[in-house]
Amino acid sequence: MTSTQRGPGKGWVLLLLLASFSQAEEPVCRLIGDPDNPQLSKDGDILLGGIFSFHDKWKNRLETYMQKPLPLQCTSLDFRGFQYAQAMLFAIEEINNSTNVLPGISLGYKFYDDCGFIARGVTVALALANGNEVIFTPSEAPCSRPAQVQAILGGTFSSPCMAISTVIGPFNIPLISHLATCACLSDKTKYPSFLRTIPSDYHQSRALAQLIKYFGWTWVGAIRINNDYGNNGMATFIETAQQLGICLEYSVSVFRTDPPHKIVKIVDIIKASTSKVIVAFLSPTELYMIIQELSHHNLTGYQWVGTEAWIFDFQTAAMDRHHILDGAIGLSIPKAHVSGMREFMLDVKPLNSSSDEFFTEFWETLFSCKFKLSKSSAENQRECTGHEDVTEVENSFTDMSLMPLFYNVYKGVYAMAHALHDVLSCNKTCNNTVQLDPFMILQHIKEVNFKTKEGDEVYFNENGDPAAKYEIINWQPTENGIVDFVTVGLHDASLPADKQLKLQSQSLIWAQNSQQVPLSVCNEKCPPGTRKVLQKGKPVCCYDCLRCAEGEISNATDSITCMRCDPEFWSNERRDSCIKKEEEFLSYEEIMGKLLTAASLFGTCMSFVVAFIFFRYRQTPVVRANNSELSFLLLFSLTLCFLCSLTFMGRPSEWSCMLRHTAFGITFVLCISCVLGKTIVVLMAFKATLPGSDVMKWFGPTQQKLSVLGFTLIQVWICILWLTINPPFPSKNLLLYNDKIILECALGSAVGFWAVLGYIGLLALLCFILAFLARKLPDNFNEAKFITFSMLIFCAVWITFIPAYISSPGKFSVAVEIFAILASSFGLLVCIFIPKCYIILLKPEKNTKKHLMGKDTSL
Repeated sequence: MTSTQRGPGKGWVLLLLLASFSQAEEPVCRLIGDPDNPQLSKDGDILLGGIFSFHDKWKNRLETYMQKPLPLQCTSLDFRGFQYAQAMLFAIEEINNSTNVLPGISLGYKFYDDCGFIARGVTVALALANGNEVIFTPSEAPCSRPAQVQAILGGTFSSPCMAISTVIGPFNIPLISHLATCACLSDKTKYPSFLRTIPSDYHQSRALAQLIKYFGWTWVGAIRINNDYGNNGMATFIETAQQLGICLEYSVSVFRTDPPHKIVKIVDIIKASTSKVIVAFLSPTELYMIIQELSHHNLTGYQWVGTEAWIFDFQTAAMDRHHILDGAIGLSIPKAHVSGMREFMLDVKPLNSSSDEFFTEFWETLFSCKFKLSKSSAENQRECTGHEDVTEVENSFTDMSLMPLFYNVYKGVYAMAHALHDVLSCNKTCNNTVQLDPFMILQHIKEVNFKTKEGDEVYFNENGDPAAKYEIINWQPTENGIVDFVTVGLHDASLPADKQLKLQSQSLIWAQNSQQVPLSVCNEKCPPGTRKVLQKGKPVCCYDCLRCAEGEISNATDSITCMRCDPEFWSNERRDSCIKKEEEFLSYEEIMGKLLTAASLFGTCMSFVVAFIFFRYRQTPVVRANNSELSFLLLFSLTLCFLCSLTFMGRPSEWSCMLRHTAFGITFVLCISCVLGKTIVVLMAFKATLPGSDVMKWFGPTQQKLSVLGFTLIQVWICILWLTINPPFPSKNLLLYNDKIILECALGSAVGFWAVLGYIGLLALLCFILAFLARKLPDNFNEAKFITFSMLIFCAVWITFIPAYISSPGKFSVAVEIFAILASSFGLLVCIFIPKCYIILLKPEKNTKKHLMGKDTSL
């Protein structure tokens, strides 16, 4: 920082002085306005300033601006301010009596009361910088002089510290606070001369968010004090909470000067809320206002999460008579012990150096007495003697629960002293000739690094902040109604993020003396098998749990999305895991498979029986009249047709897929070829009876066999082409059913499949036409009409097969194909062979050549 930023001349402060002349025309510099005298002071070689809140309230006046406003009137004595002052006095006395720090240098002090009022804080800061003395200067000299104090300690709250730092920052007068925690004060561009011995709220706010996340609270309310401490701290908390998935149901502010109806409104918000956790960024004064109103509404059972401002304050615990804060948890400055400090602070003699009026007010408030009783005094009011014993009273002045904060004051004074020690080049003695410069002192304070007599290391980082360490405190009520502040964990911001928080959860007591961790969520966690869907117009912590769709799962709680199962898997009933889909194919074990197998074997047996009958009666006219060789070949092909249907059942494999379609195609062509041959034989036989006809020599037994072979070879050639180019293969149909895998034989080449069927259909149609033409030929046993009827059944079955096959799902398409094979096979077997078996077995008298030729008139 350049010298122009420090004002004219090293270590000099430009004062707001009025240059005037006395009657003797002597140059005089006087301060504009009324002088402010310190509440406590003592001369020394070097002066240190202190700003404390000896009072925490003030009287509001309605100014008319018709006359000069009266000085601010402070009310409500606050013993905490006196304790901080005593802690500073203890450190100064210890340094003055030390030979190690500033040997031969006596430190003096000036302590002012800011009443917790920002404007008052700025006023007394200027008073510390300027002083009140009248200065005589040569007429040409400016009204400027060195700063009265070399450094200032104090500023109980963040907002006054911000204002004070803004005013004294340009003059580089160091301000060390023991209690101002606002993260905004770490901005060295705005507050270049500010330092502190208490961690920044940046770390505390983040630690609070981590603590809330640790216990699974995602739906919380928040109350903050309406000043820089509360607003900035809550802003950092909200930012971190959002990153951790925590939502705020409400966030309200309060200040000690708020009217009662605003406090009632805040309580109404709490009453209407569904969250059970309240994060309180409050000072004890504002917190008391809230819990007092809550007690009027008998609102208990909320889990409070607090900051260092009140979580370790016994006075706050004592005021909570309705036990609203029982079970509270929060962050506190680590416990401390400074030997000799407690005894010194309870000795009020050093405070007697203050003005009579100030010390009198302190003494009367401390011992609840009056030095001069008036007639209007209450009857129970006792008179002060001036010899009261502090050890006999019990109030906030004798309460040493805030020793960590007193220790912060102690460390702040020692930081100043060590900086002065370095500036004055002290060894056994100090160089008194050094011209003290606040800027130089500020730089040395920033660089101090020492250990207190208790062994704690003191230093400041580049932002003027100390190391951020907190104890986690739990309010645990005892049987006698007193609250114990139990340390249940630690938070060290200097460690990696996953190791910063250490908790002993088993030793915690919660709201209403419960052992169970409170639940504070907008919605219950979505169980596995569901996913979160945000509710419109509400925070991300409020959501509905929708069940995953079929085929999708979520195997963790609070899943945002459902994962789709792999194609061969499907979701279980709970939608929390994928299970392998059931594989479906036409099996021999199921009822339909058993029935079709039985039908196939029955048809095979029938074919064997008919073949046996024909073989047994092969010399009879009925058998011989219809080309017995073609009949036996037809029966053989029908047997193969019945048996090939079995290849369509069972788990599809590469060989079974190729076999089922080719075997079916070839056996059926063989069968139809035999029928076609028999039909042609019938036609040729009757043509041969005409005079001069020699037709039969062109279609004798040899030609009949060759025709069957030729027709069959064409189908064999089609099947070979099919199997060579793109054969059928086993496949898994994943699209037909969601929860099943259909194991089927893909056709490979659809052209090959329909070519096989088409060729069979072509032969069947030709056979039907020829048989239809020969149906009325004269004969007592005209086989053509039976062939016509069998072909009619055959064509009807396969015509209806096409739409049924296409529309049937899964294994049912296979069953349709098997049914078509069996039905058409039974049709051929029954229509062609059963009438002959009927004559052979039951009407043997008709099994004669005369009857077949129509010459047997006796029958």
